[in-house]
Amino acid sequence: MGILIAIILILLWGAHLGYILLNVEPSVSNPWMYVHILLQAYLYTGLFITGHDAMHGNISKSRNINTVFGYLSGFLFAGMYYPRLRKNHGRHHRYAATEGDPDFYAGSQNFWKWWAVFMYRYVTILQLVVMAIFYNLLLLLPGVNETRALLYWALPAILGTLQLFWVGVYWPHRLPHTSGMGPHKARTQAKNHTWAMLSCYFFGYHREHHNNPRIPWWQLYKAK
Repeated sequence: MGILIAIILILLWGAHLGYILLNVEPSVSNPWMYVHILLQAYLYTGLFITGHDAMHGNISKSRNINTVFGYLSGFLFAGMYYPRLRKNHGRHHRYAATEGDPDFYAGSQNFWKWWAVFMYRYVTILQLVVMAIFYNLLLLLPGVNETRALLYWALPAILGTLQLFWVGVYWPHRLPHTSGMGPHKARTQAKNHTWAMLSCYFFGYHREHHNNPRIPWWQLYKAK
């Protein structure tokens, strides 16, 4: 089941990206442009969630299959290198919301400052080179210009990153930490499965995820 869901999410991301790049008119007066940008951002989030499940071995019982999906999802999301991503995420779970957590920032609790620090820690020169190559390859497609590439490929990726950062890093782990957050210093959304799915593929049930990271995202609601 996990493999099928991972394949569906990756195919939806790619199919919708191809559709909007070639068919949706980029115009401020076109309401469908905004709808498709938000939908593509949501699919970007699902793409990363797929990679996240791969890190925890939740796509398949086979480590090799998880690795393949991890590499593919991370690369398509933003040219990310899966082994580095997996190593850092492992540290996040071992040292959640402490100095050893690469996702945590104990300084300013301002969302944008923390996000900037987070991006600085994760983005690499190689990743930027890969994204630049991908961007220029998109421009070779008939009918795809810089405006379409930026609106339909780059902007949704940034929006997806902000969504993931808010729901999976900033909101659940920000200070102050209370006893109700548990040993992993993680908050959790109130029980509302529809909103939890729409907000970030149940990732807002974050305390539950930290309590048992071997639950795949599409079954996380059962732990609530």
